[in-house]
Amino acid sequence: MSPQVHTFARRALWMLPVWTAFLFLSTLTHQPDPQTAFADFSEYVTTGQFLVSHLLASIAGAAIGSIGVIGLMVYLQDSKLAGRVITGMVATVAGNIFLTAVFGVAAFAQPAMGRMFLAGEQNAVDFYNQVYAAPLFGTAILGLLLFMVGGAFIGNGIAASGLLPRWTGWVYAVSAVGFAVSFILLPVGMSVFSALLTVATGAIAWSAAGKGRGEDARAALSPGA
Repeated sequence: MSPQVHTFARRALWMLPVWTAFLFLSTLTHQPDPQTAFADFSEYVTTGQFLVSHLLASIAGAAIGSIGVIGLMVYLQDSKLAGRVITGMVATVAGNIFLTAVFGVAAFAQPAMGRMFLAGEQNAVDFYNQVYAAPLFGTAILGLLLFMVGGAFIGNGIAASGLLPRWTGWVYAVSAVGFAVSFILLPVGMSVFSALLTVATGAIAWSAAGKGRGEDARAALSPGA
């Protein structure tokens, strides 16, 4: 690995805790159920906070996280079980792409639905039901499944790499799977698992940075430097 690529990989690891922190922030509030409280839902999705949360935490966050897992794959390419990290990277990036499509609908279509309803257009509910139908839910489920597969493979690869703290790999795997399952079954769990992911990825980036400083120091002291 060239020094430039190694430096990129080490620095890109810091994008992982940024991404997971965005995930955590995006879970602090939850929209009202449009099936039972469409008026409250409309008020919520027409706020600036809702739009910023989806654009920054969900969409930009997915891009940042994708770069982070690519950096992790490069950083661990020579480790034991590197193939698992590569598989996990591919699944995570693909999952982020599918989920970003869903977040894009939420960011741009839901505010339009809310404005229609608040303006007295009752067909906004029908508009919602037509958008949030089988194709969109299928896309979301596929994205979440890929996210879980990616998290499991990446976490296992980290734990077995010998280059990063073993515990961070297991926390990463459990938290990624738990986050995706909570997205469907128990939204409050998303906050817990995204917080754990932030701890694990922060420790990963910190550990790699520490090793990088040690490598730089040894290179500076070597006779050929």
